[in-house]
Amino acid sequence: MKSLKKQRRIQIIIVAFFALVISTALIGYAMRDGINFFYSPTQVTENPPSPTEVFRIGGLVEEGSIQRGEGTEVSFRVTDGINAVPVTYDGILPDLFEENQGMVGQGRYVNGTFEAFEILAKHDEEYIPKEVLDVLKENGTYVEPDGA
Repeated sequence: MKSLKKQRRIQIIIVAFFALVISTALIGYAMRDGINFFYSPTQVTENPPSPTEVFRIGGLVEEGSIQRGEGTEVSFRVTDGINAVPVTYDGILPDLFEENQGMVGQGRYVNGTFEAFEILAKHDEEYIPKEVLDVLKENGTYVEPDGA
């Protein structure tokens, strides 16, 4: 009788283990499109991602680089103080988007240009996205705002 109980327990443990492995694999598969990596312009230029990889790039909008095209098309360069990456975007930019301000774009890097399908901008005069702030501090180009 004891061996039957022991055998049943082992079967339950094995089934639970496989259920855990399968559920973990399914969660990972479902999240594969929802995970976006953040890169600085220097990281993108030194080690370009594949054209199919969706990621986020952040930095400051380079002064004098904003060029408006037909309709809602706009192109500009994003920089981290060391390197700059050209960005194209077709859509309505956030109201607070401007030169020398922090931005984060989501899209793909194709033929040397970041093709964004989403652009996020700062939400007040002192805000810089954490990832952008870390890169700027690492590069030594970040200057503390007055009163900070």
